[in-house]
Amino acid sequence: MVLKSAPSLKGEMKKQETTAPFRAGGKPDWLRVKLPAGENYLHVRKLVGENKLHTICESGNCPNMGECWSAGTATFMILGNVCTRSCGFCAVATGKPSEVDKEEPIRIANSVKLMNVKHCVITSVDRDDLNDGGSFIWAETIRAVRKISPQTKFETLIPDFKGIKENMERVFVERPEVLSHNIETVRRLTKQVRVQAQYDRSLEVLRAAKEFGLRTKSGIMLGLGETEEEILESMNDLRNAKADVLTLGQYLQPTKQHLPVTEFIHPQKFAKYKEIGLQMGFMYVESNPLVRSSYHAEKHVL
Repeated sequence: MVLKSAPSLKGEMKKQETTAPFRAGGKPDWLRVKLPAGENYLHVRKLVGENKLHTICESGNCPNMGECWSAGTATFMILGNVCTRSCGFCAVATGKPSEVDKEEPIRIANSVKLMNVKHCVITSVDRDDLNDGGSFIWAETIRAVRKISPQTKFETLIPDFKGIKENMERVFVERPEVLSHNIETVRRLTKQVRVQAQYDRSLEVLRAAKEFGLRTKSGIMLGLGETEEEILESMNDLRNAKADVLTLGQYLQPTKQHLPVTEFIHPQKFAKYKEIGLQMGFMYVESNPLVRSSYHAEKHVL
């Protein structure tokens, strides 16, 4: 992915003018990305299609798909591509999911092997229709990959499993190198952005994972109407929950039916939040308009 730099600023401009938010109504230059292309990209796309896999790259309309797929990596989405929740920011379809595919773990494992993936990121839709929340398939997928590709490292971007401890712990006991769960937005906007989720429950998921001895990670989208004070409050909440890694990225409206972008945050502001996050004690902070949860995920296990 190549980011086009923000236009050069001529003359003596005040600092606040260079970091002022770009109001909604048109994307700024710094959000431009290359269209997906290249031999590796086509190879990954072929594998995804042939193995009937779902990726959050496609389902979530990720702006980094071209870069990641061209590098031969992808974030696998298990348990189907229909979610039981209707978050206002997410492009994944909402509805009644299909039956659980018990062959999915081995298909994921075979694809990881074929793609020679060294760092495997797995996420899933929410499956509130299942008593186990899909946690059995989660555990089986991790085990299947490790059996075939024992050197592969894992990041698991899990749902909240309604806060049910035994369901979360089915993933925890597999000891992924990184356990990720996103709070997505600030406390005030949670009900609007993540309709069926709870801010404090997400923090509890991260605390539970940390108590299990796992490296933990969470992410926040900016540009939904939050204030700087609220962002810093959420960052502090994550540190109090002992989160190790933080990602901050620009929210982009996937369709007109989803929540609108309130503002486009300047890269300099993202850089400021990165500096503050590191000062707070996060081990690693990815903060950039085009950052998504799994962007540069391989760095977060170091």
